[in-house]
Amino acid sequence: MTSQPAAGHAGSHLGGLVSQMVPQPESRVTAGTTAVLPYARSRASSRTRWVRAWMVTLPIDVAALTAPLLLTQTYWRGMLAYAALAVAAFWSGGLYRPRRHVSILDELPSLGGRLLTSAAVVAIIAAQRHASVEYVSGFMRDVALSAGLVITGRTVSRALVVFVRKHRWVEHNAIIIGSGPVGLELARLLRRHPRYGLRFVGCVDTPSRQETVALPLSGSLDDLEHLVRLLECEVLIIADPACVESHLMEALIRPRSSRCDLWAVPGLWGSRPQGGYPDHIGAIPIVKIGDFTFAGPKWAIKRASDLVFAMVALVLLSPVLLLCAIATFLEGGQAVFFRQERVGRDGKSFEVIKFRTMRPLDEQESQTRWSIADDQRVGPIGRFMRRTSLDELPQLWNILRGEMSVVGPRPERPHFVEKFSAEYPNYAARHRVPVGLTGLAQVSGLRGDTPISDRARFDNYYIENWSLWLDIKVMLRTVAEVLRGGGR
Repeated sequence: MTSQPAAGHAGSHLGGLVSQMVPQPESRVTAGTTAVLPYARSRASSRTRWVRAWMVTLPIDVAALTAPLLLTQTYWRGMLAYAALAVAAFWSGGLYRPRRHVSILDELPSLGGRLLTSAAVVAIIAAQRHASVEYVSGFMRDVALSAGLVITGRTVSRALVVFVRKHRWVEHNAIIIGSGPVGLELARLLRRHPRYGLRFVGCVDTPSRQETVALPLSGSLDDLEHLVRLLECEVLIIADPACVESHLMEALIRPRSSRCDLWAVPGLWGSRPQGGYPDHIGAIPIVKIGDFTFAGPKWAIKRASDLVFAMVALVLLSPVLLLCAIATFLEGGQAVFFRQERVGRDGKSFEVIKFRTMRPLDEQESQTRWSIADDQRVGPIGRFMRRTSLDELPQLWNILRGEMSVVGPRPERPHFVEKFSAEYPNYAARHRVPVGLTGLAQVSGLRGDTPISDRARFDNYYIENWSLWLDIKVMLRTVAEVLRGGGR
């Protein structure tokens, strides 16, 4: 089991791909090499695509951690605190993340360390609150019982996961990116060992490998987006593609591809992830690539925080918004608000709302003029609002509507998106997430006439390293920029 994660120009060879999806022998011989073909999905797995390993593991962990409460309620506060702390420690330590090789022995050191740490924290607090050796020792007996039950429960849940995978009751469709020796071996292993929970459905690579590949191609990298939809793919595995990184990333960040789980064979064999325990398929090391777009629980957390921030800000800043509207009216007359087309998530256009600080000559100027920082048509009030970023406060409404986020890449006009995407390979990758009211690039001094390549790098760094704390840091730095008048 695993966590759930512009179309390519799929050609006529995709028709042949569909015919390959029917049950086939495991392999065929081509040019002296045994090649693995895609094979049919099991009947049960078509109904269990939504199942994930943590859905089994998490309830068993919670039941084991709270089981001593069935015997005595004397320590119920401490036991509930211990259970919550332990689950949080398991989650942060990756013990609920998807794994290809499932084994309780792999998890045991990390599991034991986090159980001991959680128990120690709660025991210290209990000792401070209850100056009684008898109370603390009784509490620790319940903790020891629950720890033993957790390890037992984990053993059972891991055995259950392996059992349902081996019987192909739960499996997820996987496309291998790379048709060389590593890709071929991965396809063989997935075919022979369903315990990894993946079903090989196809392989993509560059067209240059079409005649020399060890693994038959289902399409090229440019077809990946179409193949993900056609084959109902949920997992992508990067093996040994014959392409440059920028070409690979361009294929991976497309909307459907970016929703798949992404795994990769490390470029340096024998390497292992820091801060976790290694995973593998057969003897091939494999690592889970962190989500590089906002989806699932990650998106739910960010969207919830956006809604709370926008609603609170609109209420608290309503007097400021009213004063800005009056000042804008006095300086420029009617049409206090300025609406302009911008490009948001997945390249979709929307209208951004701002306080008007000047009037463009026409729509052409509005869409294609890069900067108005020194324009004489910007009056004193407009210049002050731009310098303090007060003109952007109406975008809180865009956030409530889901068109923007509080923190994210700066929204840009379609003309410049098209221009910059052609000039800078990584620029379009910014649009895999919602655009933001503020962003890491802006608070790092990349505003106005600053290099677009640097902005794109900062925006993509933010996306690939997102956390709630990173959003908080950006907002705090934004406040500092506003107070010192660091706007345009």
